[in-house]
Amino acid sequence: MTHGIRVDSHTPRRDSDGGPRDTAARYALLPLRIFLGVTFVYAGLDKLTDNAFLKDSGAGSIGDMMSVVRDSSAIPALVDMALESPVGFGYAIAFGELAVGIGTLLGLLTRVAALGGALISLSLWLTVSWAAEPYYYGNDLPYLMAWIPLILAGAPLLSVDAALRARCRRGSF
Repeated sequence: MTHGIRVDSHTPRRDSDGGPRDTAARYALLPLRIFLGVTFVYAGLDKLTDNAFLKDSGAGSIGDMMSVVRDSSAIPALVDMALESPVGFGYAIAFGELAVGIGTLLGLLTRVAALGGALISLSLWLTVSWAAEPYYYGNDLPYLMAWIPLILAGAPLLSVDAALRARCRRGSF
């Protein structure tokens, strides 16, 4: 007996009845999209509105945080690069988180946004939370793993991407 391979994650299986299981499968990524989108928008806004964070030095500054984690990071050269312009790096992270969060929430260029979120999470894991022991105490690794389903599947429902795909299929675009 052979089994068909589903190539489109939002269509019902051939042998399905379109019931609750299929509905749940179609909407499975939506809670993840909402969580990651809201979290990254919040993180970006939090950084941009924190008077202490976007400074070269001082308590709570990006500069001090990067100096503290430099020797315990997996890639000290990455931290050194950020320390050349800590305020610029802080703005880049904050605006990157905002762009990723908004793209994820809207489902706009979702795979690109998810890749951006994964890269931000990876860079933070390799620098800021690398020394967390045991490793699962560092929160950036789970975020990195959470982005992978969105990189692979995108946003098949309730998204700008899906609306644009549907419009292209109808030939009205």
